[in-house]
Amino acid sequence: MVATALALVVIAAIAIPLAILSSNFDNSTSKIIEGVSKIVAGICLLQLSLKIPKFLGLYLSCKPKKEGQEEGLSLREIKFNVTWNIWREVAECGVFLIPFFLSGENLNSIPLSAVIGSVVGLAIGLGIYYANQTLKHNKLWLAIFAVLLLVFLSAGLLTGGVHNLEVELGSTKTVWELEGSFWDVNRLPMTVLKPFGYNDSRTVLEICVYWGWLCLSALLHYRKYKKAPKPSDAVAGASENQIIQEEEEQVSDEHEASMPFGTEEKPKPANELDDSTPATETLSQEDSQ
Repeated sequence: MVATALALVVIAAIAIPLAILSSNFDNSTSKIIEGVSKIVAGICLLQLSLKIPKFLGLYLSCKPKKEGQEEGLSLREIKFNVTWNIWREVAECGVFLIPFFLSGENLNSIPLSAVIGSVVGLAIGLGIYYANQTLKHNKLWLAIFAVLLLVFLSAGLLTGGVHNLEVELGSTKTVWELEGSFWDVNRLPMTVLKPFGYNDSRTVLEICVYWGWLCLSALLHYRKYKKAPKPSDAVAGASENQIIQEEEEQVSDEHEASMPFGTEEKPKPANELDDSTPATETLSQEDSQ
């Protein structure tokens, strides 16, 4: 609650001045700021997608554990991660709303969209929670679904932001364009796919950015997969150490069993004289007394 309230205060502190100064911005400036906000949001979503496998327990922490520290997150780390991510996600909503604050139009739709977004987010959260509880032993498919959803949403937002900058700063050649009201990006049903990168026309820059971002996302996830330790690796390492310890104990037992009875080395008492002490030295000490 504290993180949400703090993020809302930050959004209000940004929204109020922008709404007041929106009359001083022309449409071109608003489009540029909208494009930058989409690009920032796309980068944040890609970073979040890289953390999903660790959140679901498919990856372990790369940080070395202290002696006696149990595997997994401590209660303090969990509280920090939850607070930080709630603040960041609510703040991202403020970034998405910057174009509306600048244009000064359709501000009345923000409360309704907030309610709809909250309901949809709650439904998705409950679905993820149910899947997390159901798939306790195998969360691979849940992680794949969440990662793909965030990666394509990230690519769509980044491409849309670049397209806004392209329209205002200079457009590249249009490769293809779909005709017909059904394919219109601003009308249902295809407008639902707009956040994921859909557009009824494509320029050279849009195509390069969209597929280049997807390739970069795949490369980063592959690097994360190869670098991050997995629970199976930890289990294999523990099993290997246990096997080595059992083999050492077996060798020790075989060595003791091969020795003749009664020849085992026994510890000497502390007050027993060392055998290496010369006898002459002992006699000389008795004569002196």
